[in-house]
Amino acid sequence: MQKTRFDNMPCPVARSLDRVGEWWSILILRDAFHGLSRFDQFQQSLGLSPTILTRRLKYLVESGILHKQRYQTRPARYEYLLTERGKDFFPVLAALFHWGNTHLADDGISAELVDRRTGQVIRPQLIDSITQQPIALHNITLAPGPAATDGMRQRAALMQQNLSAFPPESSKESL
Repeated sequence: MQKTRFDNMPCPVARSLDRVGEWWSILILRDAFHGLSRFDQFQQSLGLSPTILTRRLKYLVESGILHKQRYQTRPARYEYLLTERGKDFFPVLAALFHWGNTHLADDGISAELVDRRTGQVIRPQLIDSITQQPIALHNITLAPGPAATDGMRQRAALMQQNLSAFPPESSKESL
C-alpha cells in the first residue's frame, strides 16, 4: 500500500508528520536521544526487522534528522547521529513522554524525566519565548503566514470562528 505523502502540504503539522509521523521513526529518535546510534543497537532495542529499520534510518537521514557516519571500514558500519534538526525534536518527544505518563499509564508510571542536576521530576510545558507565558489551546489562535495558501487562510478563519469552544482563562473564571 502506498503511503500518503504530506511533504508538499502547506500545514507545518502535516509536513512534520511526513518526516517523523511513522511510529518507528519516533521510537528510533527516542533511542537516539537515549544514546543509541548503531544499527544493531536500534534493532535490539526495537525488535524491528532489518528491512524496516534500514528504510526508516534512510528516510531520517534524507530528511536531515539523522547523520550517517562510518565508524568501521571493514566491513563498512555506520552510526546514526542526531543533527541539529533532530535535536530540535526533543521537546516534542518530551511532550509525548509527559502526555503518555499523564493519560496512558494505567498501571503506573514506568519512567520519568528528571533534572540532571537536582534529580527532581520535570513536567514539560510549552512556554512562549516572547511573553514567557504557557502556550495552551485557550490562549492561542492560528494566523496565516506570509506563504499561506487559500486553504491555510480558510483554516485560520475557521479557527477564529470556533474560538468560543476554548475561552481564555479569564473568561473561564467568570463563567
